[in-house]
Amino acid sequence: MRIGIPREIKVLEGRVGLIPAACAELVAQQHQVFIETKAGELSGYSDETYQAVGVTVLPNAASVYAQSELIIKVKEPQPSELDYLRSDHLLFCFLHLAAFPELTKALQKIGLTAIGFETVAVAGELPILKPMSMIAGRLAAQIGTNLLHQPQGGKGILLGGITASERGKVVILGAGTAGSQAAIVAKALGANVIIFDKNWDRLTQMQTLGDNVTALYPFHETLRKVVREADLLIGAVLIPGKRAPIIIETELVQTMQSGSVIVDISVDQGGCIATTHPTTYAEPTYTYEGVTHFAVANMPGAVPRTASQALSTALLPYAMRLAQADWRDNMALSGGINVENGKIVHPALIS
Repeated sequence: MRIGIPREIKVLEGRVGLIPAACAELVAQQHQVFIETKAGELSGYSDETYQAVGVTVLPNAASVYAQSELIIKVKEPQPSELDYLRSDHLLFCFLHLAAFPELTKALQKIGLTAIGFETVAVAGELPILKPMSMIAGRLAAQIGTNLLHQPQGGKGILLGGITASERGKVVILGAGTAGSQAAIVAKALGANVIIFDKNWDRLTQMQTLGDNVTALYPFHETLRKVVREADLLIGAVLIPGKRAPIIIETELVQTMQSGSVIVDISVDQGGCIATTHPTTYAEPTYTYEGVTHFAVANMPGAVPRTASQALSTALLPYAMRLAQADWRDNMALSGGINVENGKIVHPALIS
């Protein structure tokens, strides 16, 4: 199969669809792999490193799309990329279509088959999304910590505190992959961490992290009390394929103290906090009622070397399967189709 990897053009997105080592595996299986020049540059991979493993480097995106049957990229197609897509293309990338109805309509009009990384599921797990969620969770705690510094407009709090000072309070919504990773980092920093989830097993796992971690069910009144006192609020709620539900309403955000920080990891699926809207790394934050909001929709793009390596590891087995004529026999891939032949086919997008 002819496989194309275009350069990512979302604002300050440094990841690449496949690193050279992963491409080498596809080339070894007699597939042709094309990559746009400088696509791997921000992840630390030069054109020469791709050429060394048998990848053909092409001068622009148009030529990559024109030569390829299977398109592997990281982020959802940007408006300028839509003209390159054809009805016979198989598109494999993060789509998050529940948050992008206009993109959904555009892909329907093109008529291609689009599979979302975030909807490829195996035994209830999301193997391609998982490493990016791990990174986003860790970044949420790191970035939130920095935004609490006074020069950044924060309260002027050191989350872990020191002798004779109070620890900061971190509240996390969701104890899945992203939320648990945020909890691990915040716990290690010494903060008092409260993490909410409806799943008993997840709560039990979080409770074992340490004495400074408390795992709670999100009862309405408990949530309200804890959020009002939060220094850092992290949203990490995910319903695969669907728009994230609003957990924190505007009125509750208005009760938070000035200088507090919100990091909404769920923003790529629409956000789980009413006052968040997508931002980019060019302008990552905004303030609402004195509360700093960080809502970058491609958080792992800030650490492209790490993210591209992890993503390629998770992605490669599915890319190799997609390159086979009978790929639809793979339930994870066929179940991950979002749109095809002009129709929305994924249940999460229909309901």
